[in-house]
Amino acid sequence: MPYHNIREEELKNTIARDYFPHFDTTKIIGNIDFCITYQSTFQEGNISQTEIQSLLWAEAKKGKSDILKSIVQLILTIGKAKTFNNFLPPAYLGAFDADNIAFVPYHTVSGIFTQNDFNWNVAPSNHDTREFKLVMDTVKSTIDNESSLFNYATDDQEIREFIKTNFVVGNTINSKIKIDKSNFLTIYNKWLLTVKPSIIIPWESAKTIGIIDADFYLADLLSDNNHSLKDTLFVILRNNRYEFDKKVDEIGLFSNKSAFFTDNQKAHQQFWNKYDRPPREEYWDYIVTRRDILLPQDVRERKGSFFTPQIWVEKSQEYLTAVLGENWQDEYYIWDCASGTGNLLAGLINRYNIFASTLDQADVDAMQDRIKNGANLADVNCFQFDFLNDELTKLPPKLQDIIADPIKCQKLLIYINPPYAEAGDSKQRTGTGKNKNLVSTKNKTYLKYKDQIGKASNELFAQFFARIYSEFPDCIMASFSTLKHIKGSNFIKFREYFLAEFKKGFVIPADTFDNVRGQFPIGFTIWDTSKKQKIKDLKVDVFSSKNQLIGTKDFYSYAPEQAKIGKWINSFNSKHNSIGMMNTGRNDFQNRNLVHIRNQTTDKGHSVHITRKNLIQVCMFLGVRWAFKATWLNDRDQFLYPNNGWQKDKEFQNNCLAYTLFHSQNRITSKDGVNHWIPFTEYQVNSSGGFDSNWMANYINGKLKNDDIDNSLDGLKSPKIQLTKLEFSPEAQAVLESGLELWRYYHSLSSLPLYRYQNIQVFNIDASLYDIKEYFQGRNNGGKMNSRSSDEEYNRLMTNLANSLEILSLKIQPKVYEYEFLK
Repeated sequence: MPYHNIREEELKNTIARDYFPHFDTTKIIGNIDFCITYQSTFQEGNISQTEIQSLLWAEAKKGKSDILKSIVQLILTIGKAKTFNNFLPPAYLGAFDADNIAFVPYHTVSGIFTQNDFNWNVAPSNHDTREFKLVMDTVKSTIDNESSLFNYATDDQEIREFIKTNFVVGNTINSKIKIDKSNFLTIYNKWLLTVKPSIIIPWESAKTIGIIDADFYLADLLSDNNHSLKDTLFVILRNNRYEFDKKVDEIGLFSNKSAFFTDNQKAHQQFWNKYDRPPREEYWDYIVTRRDILLPQDVRERKGSFFTPQIWVEKSQEYLTAVLGENWQDEYYIWDCASGTGNLLAGLINRYNIFASTLDQADVDAMQDRIKNGANLADVNCFQFDFLNDELTKLPPKLQDIIADPIKCQKLLIYINPPYAEAGDSKQRTGTGKNKNLVSTKNKTYLKYKDQIGKASNELFAQFFARIYSEFPDCIMASFSTLKHIKGSNFIKFREYFLAEFKKGFVIPADTFDNVRGQFPIGFTIWDTSKKQKIKDLKVDVFSSKNQLIGTKDFYSYAPEQAKIGKWINSFNSKHNSIGMMNTGRNDFQNRNLVHIRNQTTDKGHSVHITRKNLIQVCMFLGVRWAFKATWLNDRDQFLYPNNGWQKDKEFQNNCLAYTLFHSQNRITSKDGVNHWIPFTEYQVNSSGGFDSNWMANYINGKLKNDDIDNSLDGLKSPKIQLTKLEFSPEAQAVLESGLELWRYYHSLSSLPLYRYQNIQVFNIDASLYDIKEYFQGRNNGGKMNSRSSDEEYNRLMTNLANSLEILSLKIQPKVYEYEFLK
């Protein structure tokens, strides 16, 4: 039964009545629209205490809505308020409107709340923010795969059955809160505030030697009656103390360190009175292997911790089979020298040929524990080794023998997902943060190879590559990494040093890895270092986040002498009689948003003045940079200095002019000076008065004569020139016609003397495209222009303009490759 024509509050009450009559729907948790909760009671001494538990947090929308966007809005609402820090998360997140209701298991999207360096301080209801789009891109595939979507009219019985099966309230009398994959991270955050302060240990000093609070939490979590159930954990709870840093001395005796409580274990006891531990055994291996998401942020950055999703583990092993043959696991020695808890090695069969080393002993202990639970690894081949600092003499004798033997070393496969952290990040480069020197510069590998690989030495993965290439001669290397070593400008010297034959590879979206929020490709590439070939370009397979093959892509390495598009446009720069300025940004898609046109720009180092002499080149630059949508796949592609073919292609030039005149990145405004960018005459738009400048219309119509130029903008006196009327392709003409409709509609309102939207100025005869948009759309309280207007005719005209610009961009795209702006 659809619920149309009712308000949102009534919709929530009706859904609660019709589908959740036996649940408590009255609790208000933060800014969440709709909550299903119950109370759990537990004992603290002789006193009964209660805590709210949730089964569902949901976003509600009246009428018809986009369920995916509603769930994304809910995620942003939760992340902004950090609701999970004060309330245990629910079993499900959800969204509903007048027609449908959807449920998605909380644990399948909870990883997004652990992402590093994410701005949660945006309005969740604003669907146009960069953050909203990032979250939607990150969780879309998960929601598509994991959510259960129902329609009230056709699935009424199925909804009731789903609720009956999955929304099960336990015994609320003296029951403890169950721990599972959904809430173990939230409980950890509560443990940090309650239990950690009562443990006697110098945490900052301990962290420098690999001892972190998460290991103490795991000792607590996987215990019964205050005794850890896993002796292989790095930290063990033994009644009233923790034991850790286990070692064996020269005569075979065990020793360890102990940590006690400051309060006779009172806070510890009271905290765990609330929770039912250990969790079900089926969750143990998952929780141990996901130790990485419990790491403090500074440790994550230092280690570059990225857990390899199982789908990409399996895919990488398929590619190794294709390159090395069906029997590669028996024929090759396999070493993951950045193994973490060893998940990259899952599925391999010959345990005695597999070596796994990692920076932290706690991760080694986690691998040892996984071995006891069936992981196909050999105890003796799992060891602690700081790859960027330790000498090879610290390796197990068998592995040392392999490396020392030239024949065996050719059968050594280094199979890794190394850390991706770098010394400098975007915050450092823009002056809003500090260079992360501790990440990568204070280690022996950096000092040893920084001269050979240059600026690439700031990248941890490049340091791994450099040591592997130098010290394990002729080995096979198979690694996950970014593609910076193929095309990055900081890797020019690295590409002179690293000479190897590329065998095969694939790329996947970076945000399929936990703690990665960027939209860029991560590649898995296989190299034969015995074949000394310079990296030139790679053709790799491309897989979507759903593991679907969507094609191939070439990644090119750029030679030092390969000039970029920035050098090309700067060759046309002229300050003489400027009609505006363009910020040219940087040379890749990643920084495309920097490219825009204004009356003036503050970025003097990356900008050009716009004059009659370079107008076409400026429009080509903006058209080339914006004709393609920025995606995770092209994010690092570089725009190049073109060949000369464009010079005779008047259609391409004029297409770019039309594209630029009406593009949203054209932010010329009459508020900041005379607007020379109106492409129409007063007669065309039925203006009630004359324009301050007809420069652009005259330029398009071939009416910019020498006298016009001398008296207005260009000041050119020789040679004498006579411009001709520009001819436009049908696609560009459609853009001009859509723009003309918009200008005519705007000028039709000039007869309304007080016509305005919100707090925007009254009608302005000399309005630019940007001014017209501001007039109709207005600005919010924060000063940002709204995404839509209350004027539906304006919205229709803007939609038509956007559609025609999209068609024109398709006309421009082939020329971008033909003239080699992109390879």
